[in-house]
Amino acid sequence: MALCSAYATAPSAGDWPVVGHDNGETRFSPLSLIDEHNVGRLRLVWFHDLDTHRGQEATPVVIDGVMYSTSAWSKVQAFDAASGKLLWQFDPKVPGKIAIHVCCDVVNRGVAVSKGRVFVGTLDGRLIALDARSGKPIWTVSTVEGKRPYTVTGAPLIAGNRVIIGNAGAEYGVRGYITAYDEKTGRKLWRFYTVPDNPRKGFENAALRKAATTWSGEWWKDGGGGTVWNSLTYDADLDLVYFGTGNAAPWSGPMEGGDRGDALYTASIMAVRGQNGAYVWHYQTTPGDVWDYDATQTLSLATLNIQGQPRQVVMQAGKNGFFYVLDRKNGALLSAEAFEPVNWASGVDLATGRPIVNPEARYDKTGKLWVAAPGGLGAHNWHAMSFSPQTGLAYIPAQEMPFPFLKDRDFTPSEVGVNMGIDLASTSLPQDPKVKAAILAGLKGELVAWDPIAGRAAWRAPHPGPWNGGLLSTGGNLVFQGTAAGDFLAYRASDGHQLWSFPAQTGIIAAPMTYAVDGRQYVTIVAGWGGVFPLVAGELAFKSGRIPNRSRVLTFALDGTASLPEPVAPRWTAPRSARFCALTR
Repeated sequence: MALCSAYATAPSAGDWPVVGHDNGETRFSPLSLIDEHNVGRLRLVWFHDLDTHRGQEATPVVIDGVMYSTSAWSKVQAFDAASGKLLWQFDPKVPGKIAIHVCCDVVNRGVAVSKGRVFVGTLDGRLIALDARSGKPIWTVSTVEGKRPYTVTGAPLIAGNRVIIGNAGAEYGVRGYITAYDEKTGRKLWRFYTVPDNPRKGFENAALRKAATTWSGEWWKDGGGGTVWNSLTYDADLDLVYFGTGNAAPWSGPMEGGDRGDALYTASIMAVRGQNGAYVWHYQTTPGDVWDYDATQTLSLATLNIQGQPRQVVMQAGKNGFFYVLDRKNGALLSAEAFEPVNWASGVDLATGRPIVNPEARYDKTGKLWVAAPGGLGAHNWHAMSFSPQTGLAYIPAQEMPFPFLKDRDFTPSEVGVNMGIDLASTSLPQDPKVKAAILAGLKGELVAWDPIAGRAAWRAPHPGPWNGGLLSTGGNLVFQGTAAGDFLAYRASDGHQLWSFPAQTGIIAAPMTYAVDGRQYVTIVAGWGGVFPLVAGELAFKSGRIPNRSRVLTFALDGTASLPEPVAPRWTAPRSARFCALTR
């Protein structure tokens, strides 16, 4: 089996230059000073307490011995990567009122760094360029279009001399797009819309004219959705920017009966030209999505030996439960297999590329309650996947979280709050103790090591509950992951044997990273329990234990000597009960 990772930008040996390590978003580092034989000596070497107490989702970047990271409320920090000394912090002072348009916590997933500048997207929709030495702003642009309630939570992408950023807010009535800005001046270079606008206004390009034929009703009145709120990847040789799009809005489709149609280009994996944003190809993972099956999960680039031939591919462990392998030059579907239990479809037809949908799953048509697997939080959400060219395996932070869907026949869009079009009152958590216990028993989390060529799991490592952190794989035959239960773990990448653990005193949802300074390898994780699941799931969020938020940057090395202070009692608890509110922007 011949395979290799696809580095669009070749990192320096000890650096972690972009949030995914390379623009191919493999989250694999070849560093092997920490390996399967000595990882038991891994100890805390420094930590930094963050000044925000919400979910922490960032993966830091390290370049030339300096670490750049973000925390909740879009704050940016620069540290000496070896000592942990705080060099500077930048607070964009996001207005607190913006939180009313944020479904899934006031989070941020990281920065992009290029040519002495640090780029961050802010919760209120700004893109800011900072001086890497001082943290002082160089330029600021608004990425928000009109008065729609857009937000930004994802990390920017550098593609050539362009900074590319998406946005979030599908349930709040926005139209999805990604935008490229000149990294030196902040001038807008191009914008690609993911869904068509009102046909009477005309279309920005032929791809949107085609997409409009797949919609029904007056979709543009609610924006259309299709936001690009997470993973962005880039192949410099092909000059292709890859991204996934979110759900259409509202979830349940047209309110006057009938069928939404495929609703392109929502719930799709797409490729556009980096130079000008021109459409190249798309693959829609969930046509006519009514289950909130965004296609915004990690997109990893690799070269796989498929049927004796090397194929340049893009891979995704989808929210809808299928693992996709696509030809990244043209979007051709090569394989799609379920990596977690799936009941909304019996499989994917490789000839047509379309899922074989279970008619009973179309609650929008039947009018009946449907308990979907996966649910709206997905078999895999934004938590980063990793691909190791050393083992040939993709490591997925997977979960089982069924969700009941029932169409809201009396739904009318609101300017305040989310617009889903489902009957939340009928899908609330029942108070019967036996029913609660059964629901809790059905919530599971696991690390899945997936063979993308064979289309099956090589091994699985269970967790007490869902909503665990993203993955890092390394040349030391290691996989690192933090958990909702508050443990930071290391596994042998080849067989899943757990080799090391550290009690982090808080739940972890972000992905770790690793780097080297002066011949010493470090591993860092930004810890802090939060995100949408703890915010809205109430008692369900306690499946892994009653976990407080203690937001910190934790850094480890062999034979470290630092230690955390004794934990104090948490100041808050989650609600005693909550609805099955599976929002995912």
